[in-house]
Amino acid sequence: MAGDTFSTLHLDPERPIYLQIIEAFRLAVARGDLAPGDQIPSQRDLAQQLRVNPNTVQRAYREMEYLGLVETRRGTGTFLSPDPERWRKVREETIQAELARFIDTMGRLGCTGEEIVHLVRAAVQSTAVQPAAAQEGRVEPPAPTPAQEGEASDD
Repeated sequence: MAGDTFSTLHLDPERPIYLQIIEAFRLAVARGDLAPGDQIPSQRDLAQQLRVNPNTVQRAYREMEYLGLVETRRGTGTFLSPDPERWRKVREETIQAELARFIDTMGRLGCTGEEIVHLVRAAVQSTAVQPAAAQEGRVEPPAPTPAQEGEASDD
């Protein structure tokens, strides 16, 4: 069951909790931690596990049902939608949203498109060699881009 999926969920007090719960389910399916058709925790159990108001979890579940991500079966519980195509679309939407957020952040930091591509390529190469380090957030910064090297030699 999905109980362990949320044991490491850290809620951001700056964002609505019910949206974070929905996002956690979307990410869990996208990562393969949960599969279409899996039963998810009862609202009460998840509220206790996350130490949040049961009404917050109820709101998240109601919204997920409205979006077609879950279905409630009277007497048996709440289950993720069994439709793999729906979850493929959710995964794609999640990836696109994360990419847009990343590119926006990098742009605000003054990175060019070329620099972003270089940084991503270097990060992918370093995580392929050291996946555990990447998961723990210990990835070494990539080598400078050609543009950055030119700036350093101008000094």
